Amino acid sequence: MLRCFCVGMGGFIGAVARYLLSLIPIQSRLGFPWMTLCINGVGAFFIGCISAFAAKKGIGSTSLILFLKTGICGGFTTFSTFALESYVMIEDGKGVLSIIYMIASVLVCLGGVMLAQKMI
Repeated sequence: MLRCFCVGMGGFIGAVARYLLSLIPIQSRLGFPWMTLCINGVGAFFIGCISAFAAKKGIGSTSLILFLKTGICGGFTTFSTFALESYVMIEDGKGVLSIIYMIASVLVCLGGVMLAQKMI
């Protein structure tokens, strides 16, 4: 039960942080979802940091790791929003922009994890 509580509390923090960041008025003339890309990139970087600390430094209990990785990072990042925004761009006739967004999302998030792993 403690593990569920840790995930839930972390998820609350991550989801609220994502919501607050989404209030920043960043608009793209082309409809490119910059904020979701940034949120997912930052989340990927942080989950990479957490994983590296846990693996290389032996830091963190199971509850702490669940709180940080599954809870905060899981609540903060937003794959479902990524999928919806990609679909909407395709439906709006912006297929090329959607593909650019999908590729950029994978590269930014993978790059964030890789950078974090190398830094720790």
